[in-house]
Amino acid sequence: MEEYAREPCPWRIVDDCGGAFTMGAIGGGIFQAVKGFRNAPSGMSHRMRGSMTAIKTRAPQLGGSFAVWGGLFSMIDCGLVKVRGKEDPWNSITSGAMTGAILAARNGPVAMVGSAAMGGILLALIEGAGILLTRFASSQFPTGPQFAEEPAPASMPSPSFGDYRQYQ
Repeated sequence: MEEYAREPCPWRIVDDCGGAFTMGAIGGGIFQAVKGFRNAPSGMSHRMRGSMTAIKTRAPQLGGSFAVWGGLFSMIDCGLVKVRGKEDPWNSITSGAMTGAILAARNGPVAMVGSAAMGGILLALIEGAGILLTRFASSQFPTGPQFAEEPAPASMPSPSFGDYRQYQ
């Protein structure tokens, strides 16, 4: 049984790319709205116009940057799933490190190593938090024979679709 219930790999790349764009555009829009409002000249109309200009200018760029990161991450993740033959947290951690390294390649090997370390650490923290959250949630709903539902008493027949009139 697979640990993750996600889209198959070719569609996962498109899905993650679109989700990353949306997250970057919305988050960037909120951030840029505040920044544009604060940096505009005084007066409500100037501040609102400054806020909207900042959103229109920067939010799509931030969304695009997030989409590039998400698409590259998903492509590497899918490649690792294919090569390793299994889907586990190590794929995500490695994908985050490789994505960071590739995106920092133009800045030289030192920047690549630093970005790879940050990408790997960030994804390790995210995966670790996901695992802890899953374990915590599963401990809230214990399973086992002592927690199984007790059968209905014999004096009360279990209703079926056909005998609903006896309860009216």
